[in-house]
Amino acid sequence: MNDSLVIAGKSYGSRLLVGTGKYKDFDETRAAIDASGAEIVTVAIRRTNIGQNPGEPNLLDVLPPEKFTILPNTAGCYTADDAVRTLRLARELLDGHALVKLEVLGDPKTLFPNMPETLKAAEVLVKDGFDVMVYCADDPIQAKMLEDMGCAAVMPLASLIGSGMGILNPWNLRLIIDQANVPVLVDAGVGTASDAAIAMELGCDGVLMNTAIAHAQNPVLMASAMKKAVECGREAFLAGRMPRKFYTADPSSPTSGLIGS
Repeated sequence: MNDSLVIAGKSYGSRLLVGTGKYKDFDETRAAIDASGAEIVTVAIRRTNIGQNPGEPNLLDVLPPEKFTILPNTAGCYTADDAVRTLRLARELLDGHALVKLEVLGDPKTLFPNMPETLKAAEVLVKDGFDVMVYCADDPIQAKMLEDMGCAAVMPLASLIGSGMGILNPWNLRLIIDQANVPVLVDAGVGTASDAAIAMELGCDGVLMNTAIAHAQNPVLMASAMKKAVECGREAFLAGRMPRKFYTADPSSPTSGLIGS
């Protein structure tokens, strides 16, 4: 069965997207990403060298763009202007690369998205020819506004970035998923494999995570677990779960033809 994730017209075999921060070194980064099976890896341009700092270790030497789709992001940006400037720099560093992840943060404590600035930046970037995947609040109205603006994917948070709290509002996610005509990916808050599976069972098209893998006691093993969780959650969604039957049992074994009856 061909069940590829399609973003901005390109197909991907993996529905797990991973970040590149918080690992102890580049070797661990590469080992964990290999174990995850991820094809799209996101990079914080303001925090990671991908060529803007000559003479320093370059992440692209470990994660070559010919093997991975590099997804530059605007982590650390608190205004639309900063985010737009950062992604224009990334496009230059990556030879015209158009696929980007936009995030404009509201404050350094919660890292919750600043949606007015996010909407402003998204409008500019889409008009500038970028394929924008956008981190946003789990607000179905604003998610639809981003889609209508031309964003390539919407990425509502499950809970706060780095919190590991899992999906706190599945109902809002379902509202976003049910109305969307672009991919919906959970971004932020996943803590363990069951969180990723639940996101996929809800009907999300993919999951993006970083801290859940990088801060695990064994990041490489956790990356492998997340790969399996995303795959099994997707299969369960496609299979269609049985209906819930409150207060009604339904025995697995047949009740007719019992011995002695």
